[in-house]
Amino acid sequence: MRLSADQIILWQHGFVKLNGTIAFTWALMFVLVAGSWLITRNLSTGLQRSRWQNLLEIVVTGIVQQIDEVGLRNPRQYLGFLGTLFLFVASACVCTIIPGYEPPTGSLSTTAALALCVFVVVPFFGIREQGVDGYLKSFVEPTVIMLPFNIISELSRTLALAVRLFGNMMSGTMILAILLTITPLIFPILMSALGLLTGMVQAYIFTILAAVYIAAATRGSKAKAA
Repeated sequence: MRLSADQIILWQHGFVKLNGTIAFTWALMFVLVAGSWLITRNLSTGLQRSRWQNLLEIVVTGIVQQIDEVGLRNPRQYLGFLGTLFLFVASACVCTIIPGYEPPTGSLSTTAALALCVFVVVPFFGIREQGVDGYLKSFVEPTVIMLPFNIISELSRTLALAVRLFGNMMSGTMILAILLTITPLIFPILMSALGLLTGMVQAYIFTILAAVYIAAATRGSKAKAA
């Protein structure tokens, strides 16, 4: 039984491999970029709008509201990163209805890459909001004794993000694969529907956790502003 798309080798030259995870990831990114271009190329500000534009506005408005509820000021400046993060994870799950497609988020390499993106972006926004000194001072609050614990927290939550998403996405794929071998067709279809719901929930949780980490990194500037 195949556990992830990493085991699908499409091309290999020496130690260089092109596996299914890489192929499915780039295919998904192409679909997202092409879809964004097609939807936004003829945007309308009037009352007559296309269904795709209405859907896009609903998604964008919903993401912005969620970012705002987390406590981030000017939520639209975080929309590019957090919105892309949500759409990528959610789309990876939705595309599982396509025969032969395996979600790249079922691979630890992909979830680790997403977690590393969050790991890099959190200090980026923190430094941009507080400055280098203000951000680094947050590691020794309320006392310098907390420095090693805060550093460990930064590293461990990155690992937790990767493992959480990987475990939840891969478990659904594995359960479906097992059911396909021992049960009739109807039950796996129901499990696929449940998997879509689970994937959307995981996309939401992953994005909200990323927003919470960014909010924690920028809290110093908010306190000064208040």
